[in-house]
Amino acid sequence: MTADKNKKAQVYCTDFRTKAFGDGLPTKLQKLIKKAGIGQIDMDGKFVAIKMHFGELGNLGFLRPNYARAVVEVVKKLGGKPFLTDCNTMYPGSRKNALEHLYCAWENGFTPLTVGCPILIGDGLKGTDDIEVPVVGGEYVQAAKIGRAIMDADVFISLTHFKGHEMTGFGGAIKNIGMGCGSRAGKTEQHSGGKASIDPAKCRGCQKCLKECANDALSFDARTKKTRVIEENCVGCGRCLGACNFDAIAFTNFAANELLNRRMAEYAKAVVDGRPCFHVALVVDVSPNCDCHGENDVPILPDLGMFASFDPLALDQACVDACLQAPPLPGSQLAANLAKRGFVDHHDHFTNSTPASEWRTCLEHAEKIGLGTRAYELVRMK
Repeated sequence: MTADKNKKAQVYCTDFRTKAFGDGLPTKLQKLIKKAGIGQIDMDGKFVAIKMHFGELGNLGFLRPNYARAVVEVVKKLGGKPFLTDCNTMYPGSRKNALEHLYCAWENGFTPLTVGCPILIGDGLKGTDDIEVPVVGGEYVQAAKIGRAIMDADVFISLTHFKGHEMTGFGGAIKNIGMGCGSRAGKTEQHSGGKASIDPAKCRGCQKCLKECANDALSFDARTKKTRVIEENCVGCGRCLGACNFDAIAFTNFAANELLNRRMAEYAKAVVDGRPCFHVALVVDVSPNCDCHGENDVPILPDLGMFASFDPLALDQACVDACLQAPPLPGSQLAANLAKRGFVDHHDHFTNSTPASEWRTCLEHAEKIGLGTRAYELVRMK
């Protein structure tokens, strides 16, 4: 189904203010998604996948389980059979297989008791339970490798923590859907556009990057006390980039981020095409890096609100526009960069926070292939 680029999509939003002794934020979120039209979807007796990120162990920036439960309760009242889901990661950590992934989710507070529904890992025990889904209009991906449980669902809902990202500028709905729903093989396909390179002059030999590489693409030389890249093994996932505190790692293919963005948009289109979908994003705890990190830094921007739409592209555009209009938070990575002597101000909070990142090509390509529209009408709810 191709979106009408000439028609504005409606994006509903509200802030995080609550009246004294009034509704809590989970109730406010429920009111928002109802106002945005989630009730228009026939969920009676249908399996409903709610895609979210459970957070890496050590990270506290992910969305609280309370928000997930709020969405689950609405789906149940509409007659749906909801389950929370995510797919395994391609890098070492707490979520590379279903068992560790579930333990991670539980430790971060996501259990059937707390969220009110089952939790399923979309691509199975080892990340190999996927299905190839054709990408209509795809230019870079002909068939996306998506977690089978996600594609088996009758209705798809994305619940996104909108934050910064070290490669894609920000992580919004499209990234949550496209990258998040890809199996381990699917994630590798999206990331494989560039190769890492290490500047020996900047490398401190701390070996933190080695712990992030799942492909034996990094080797530490005990004699020189430097790390080097084994290019034939590198898949361009970017985990080493986020692990390095000394800016020693870059990508030799300067189009890597742009290629990643376009593939990610095409993966997202494969997930949402042909079935009812609804999308929610919370711009809260806007950390500079992905929730895949085992830590989260000080937020770079204030908590700006909750957003909901049937159009994932319009949702991302509305969220990024709100972020670009907000003031940087003192003491954050963004503020520190802007205060550096000689720093070039890009007049873009996400680029200023992580200058090596790039986000515009994702939204441009998403519109080109008919994932949605960047033209939106913002409907504010108090």
